[in-house]
Amino acid sequence: MSVPPRHKDAILKLFAEEDVEATFIGQFTGDKQLILKYKGNEVGNLAMDFLHDGLPRFFRQAEWKQPHYPEPKLPRKPNLGKSLKQILGMWNVCSKEWVIRQYDHEVQAMSTLKPLVGAANDGPSDACVLRPVLDSYHGLVVANGMSPTFGDIDPYHMAASSIDEALRNIVAVGGDIRHTALLDNFCWGNTNKPENLGSLVRATRACYDMALVFETPFISGKDSLNNEFRLTKEKSIVIPPSLLISAISVIPDARKTTSMYLKGVNNLIYIVGRTKSELGGSHYYELLSAKGNNVPKVEPLVSKKIMLSLSEAIRQGFVAACHDLSEGGLGVAMAKMAFAGDIGAEINLSKVPLSKNEMISRDDLILFSESNSRFIVEVAPASQTNFERLMIDCPCAMIGRTIKDKKLKVIGLNGKPVLNETLKGLKSAWQRPLMS
Repeated sequence: MSVPPRHKDAILKLFAEEDVEATFIGQFTGDKQLILKYKGNEVGNLAMDFLHDGLPRFFRQAEWKQPHYPEPKLPRKPNLGKSLKQILGMWNVCSKEWVIRQYDHEVQAMSTLKPLVGAANDGPSDACVLRPVLDSYHGLVVANGMSPTFGDIDPYHMAASSIDEALRNIVAVGGDIRHTALLDNFCWGNTNKPENLGSLVRATRACYDMALVFETPFISGKDSLNNEFRLTKEKSIVIPPSLLISAISVIPDARKTTSMYLKGVNNLIYIVGRTKSELGGSHYYELLSAKGNNVPKVEPLVSKKIMLSLSEAIRQGFVAACHDLSEGGLGVAMAKMAFAGDIGAEINLSKVPLSKNEMISRDDLILFSESNSRFIVEVAPASQTNFERLMIDCPCAMIGRTIKDKKLKVIGLNGKPVLNETLKGLKSAWQRPLMS
């Protein structure tokens, strides 16, 4: 921290008033030398030119080639209920309550929106909201996004999807991307290998591109590279290229957050954002023992418009519940909202806004697509007009209602029921892996 000498005492006084220890350790001299002293003795003297430019720069080869994977053989008559339960039980999707309960997330009693929410306080919150200063209602929103299964197909779209997911989670609880900053955590293999360095370069390019459009700066981060273990001279184990994005935002009033669980019977259910045939790296394709190639892509300008409009709708109080669509797509998101609130839901896949450039004629692809920039929103009938007015320039459609029957019901493209599962059964499938 650079401070003019005349302000030294005033600065120290300000820090002392906040009970923060501060010590002046030096001053700028203008002689382009870094001089270090210990108890009056000179222990270091380096020219600034050497400090900044003395170390030769590394030049490494970076390569990246688009891989191609076999597409899955889609089932002729998919069992959507069975598939949904299987996806809910996957390690990346299932309940993490067993882990969450082992950490005291009530440290200093700051949390106003907790990691577990809902009728039984066991539903997965999109983000957490803290109230760090107890004599103020200002809140701090903390969220994450990670899409590791996309990295094998294209690290650029993996990184972009992770950013989009982190920002969606901020918006879903009432935050605003206009007051949001990002942090990155790269986990990669041996970057001395051109193919690994090439994939890393591609991921960082996505971080740059997305941050510019969303206007969300990266303020810090952590890199964990060279995560590779050599078994023999010819064989090694390397982690998949992955990127965790953390997002931090502010909310004017921590009492006015939005949670993900359904709130009442006979409310309206909307989906915001377009669904595309983007299942490369999806959990549904994993069920079919395939990876595919059509990895979800982010359209940042469209996504930004959606997030700003939805934030305004939440801020004005027209949203009862909101949850982003990520792992498992629409089916998983709707199931979580329903069993977390212990309120049933019925949705119609023919109402879901689809990509303008493709025709999706299969129920399973719509239900399990993992396209970015999408939300499920619960709206009370009294707020319908105001909500639709704010979302008029965004892809948005009412796809169903909450119901008294404690089930998740899905009507297919042909107008007939294609899924009818009890909330108890869905929740059990989601909780079983780490709770049994």
